[in-house]
Amino acid sequence: MKLGNIFNKKKEEKEIKGEEKKEEIKKAVPQPVPDIAPKGKKEKTLIQERSLLISPHISEKATDLVRQNQYVFNVASNANAVNIKRAVENVYGVDVLKVNIVNVPRKSRRVGRYKGWRKGYKKAIVKIKKGQTIEVLPR
Repeated sequence: MKLGNIFNKKKEEKEIKGEEKKEEIKKAVPQPVPDIAPKGKKEKTLIQERSLLISPHISEKATDLVRQNQYVFNVASNANAVNIKRAVENVYGVDVLKVNIVNVPRKSRRVGRYKGWRKGYKKAIVKIKKGQTIEVLPR
């Protein structure tokens, strides 16, 4: 019986030391400061908006649409029309009138006996105010 008591005392001492260490660690770690900003949606920064616009979509049809003040962009798959409108207005400094979105599905491709898939993507056709331009390819 005495041996059992010795082991129990050691366990109790270890538990007490462990709790003291935990309290010291809690005191040493700085507590997070609560945000003072309102709990509404936060404004996206220019970098986040730029990440929505992956690249300008360059094709024969897209270059013909430039004459009608429409520009085509490959966009992120989670982007919607409102986000795309804001991103184009902030990045290029133009007034956007209309945004149409096309979700291009993936297609199966074959090379010899190997089958695979070409990636699908999302593109946005953005119509801007007459007289404004976007320089898609820098000269």
